[in-house]
Amino acid sequence: MKVNTVAIGGMSDQLHMLIALPSEMDVAKVINTVKVNSSRWMKAQVPSFAWQRGYGAFSVSASLVPAVVRCIENQERHHAKRDFESEFLELLRKHGVEFDPKYVFG
Repeated sequence: MKVNTVAIGGMSDQLHMLIALPSEMDVAKVINTVKVNSSRWMKAQVPSFAWQRGYGAFSVSASLVPAVVRCIENQERHHAKRDFESEFLELLRKHGVEFDPKYVFG
């Protein structure tokens, strides 16, 4: 089954992907596949590379896709104004995800 990658980018400590998944595709399976396959390549480049255990996944309405693409493409400028940690915690709160901050970033 094909996953449509709309945008991908990030910083040295984070990866952002905007992907369009078929409704029958499991998000966890896609993330696992990305992590497994990219780990092989990354470990050849940076032997100490490791993914964190978890991930965050959020839905985006079609009307917001252009704004999300711009955000992904401009991560360096975006995070000069606001750090990733505070932004991610706000996304969790905005989407009603219950969490304990001490476990979010390890």
